[in-house]
Amino acid sequence: MATGISVDGQGLSDRLAALASIGAIEGTDGACRLALTDEDRAGRDLVVTWMQDLGMDVIIDGIGNVVGTMAGAEPGPPVMCGSHIDTVRTGGRYDGNLGVLAGLQVVEAVQKAGLVTRRPLAVGFFTDEEGSRFPPDMLGSLVYTGEMALEEALDIVGNDGAVVGEELDRIGYRGPAPCPSPPPHSFVELHIEQGPILDTEDVVIGVVTGVQGISWTEITVAGQSNHAGTTPMHMRHDAGWAATRVAVFVHELAEEFGPPQVATVGRVELHPNLVNVVASDAVMTVDMRNTDDALLTEAEDRLAAFLEELAAETGTGITSRRLARFAPVEFDPAMIDRVERVAAELGYSHRRLCSGAGHDAQMFAPVCPTSMVFVPSWEGISHNPFEHTDAEHLEAGANVLLRVMLELAEVVEAPQREPTAEVSA
Repeated sequence: MATGISVDGQGLSDRLAALASIGAIEGTDGACRLALTDEDRAGRDLVVTWMQDLGMDVIIDGIGNVVGTMAGAEPGPPVMCGSHIDTVRTGGRYDGNLGVLAGLQVVEAVQKAGLVTRRPLAVGFFTDEEGSRFPPDMLGSLVYTGEMALEEALDIVGNDGAVVGEELDRIGYRGPAPCPSPPPHSFVELHIEQGPILDTEDVVIGVVTGVQGISWTEITVAGQSNHAGTTPMHMRHDAGWAATRVAVFVHELAEEFGPPQVATVGRVELHPNLVNVVASDAVMTVDMRNTDDALLTEAEDRLAAFLEELAAETGTGITSRRLARFAPVEFDPAMIDRVERVAAELGYSHRRLCSGAGHDAQMFAPVCPTSMVFVPSWEGISHNPFEHTDAEHLEAGANVLLRVMLELAEVVEAPQREPTAEVSA
């Protein structure tokens, strides 16, 4: 193992800035590149160009996942890292992007050091990880690992009416590689924490033990629009009031369950959305998460029962549909230990923690040894243009990623050159 090798931290920051300039949110360091939009296409084109500049073999599969591979001394499954480059509508420059661009810095560092690995090294970015436009989240990695059929994914309709397959064709990223893809030898994802623990405790590296379970539900309330001034309260079928009751219920439910249960109403749309009209319709989302799958299921059951009671009480019709449901995931113990040991050997403070956010890594956990590396998020802020991670922490995380990938890929001696015969004048 060449212990002196390290990533180019400035190069990593430069690439993060260049990618963030695509879909830039004016006046901030953030960006908006919703999955399969023109901005996403431009971001993809840039990252693919960087892969090609490094001489990587680039393949694109049927759901638009992109994987660049640097060959090893022997053929076989690669040691893979990666994440996503799509963002939420009000995204920062680090979420997802760090895990992809740090992977490119790893490849560049290996090449500059003249190292040869036994196994190939691969860097991937996966379609629609955020789920902000097309549910569910982690869509690309779900298809990549065979958890969702490609045909089903291509037919998904987004919240703007767009269809996944049609948008892939439009931006030119429906590739020929088959889905599901062969599993890699192992998978490592570097990511910002997106929470406050590392920043609050002044810890540099988060050794991620797993990902908590996630439940997304879309709820539709059908009421009756009427005059806000002339309709007595007891005669209303108020979809807005019902939606508010749901928001209060899930918040109080999370408080009743206690940590780590969380619940969020992230989207509420009212119709006709006028100040002096009782709302006739409401569409809203509920996001619930827990590390205990039984408790998450109990929360789902409690919500379903409440919706039935609420419909009767408010005189509205209430329906729901599941957008996403993922059980909690535990990462490979040996991979967790490896990340922890490497962080210690490099002299970085570290601690174990479970991820509160969903990640592509959780889709790889069932098919290959998988782990994650976290670096701090300033004040725990993420999914926000003002998310920030210090450059020294970005570099630290990338160096842990580098060392872990090199250990997994196994550095071998470069082929010896044949001695050059002297030529007489």
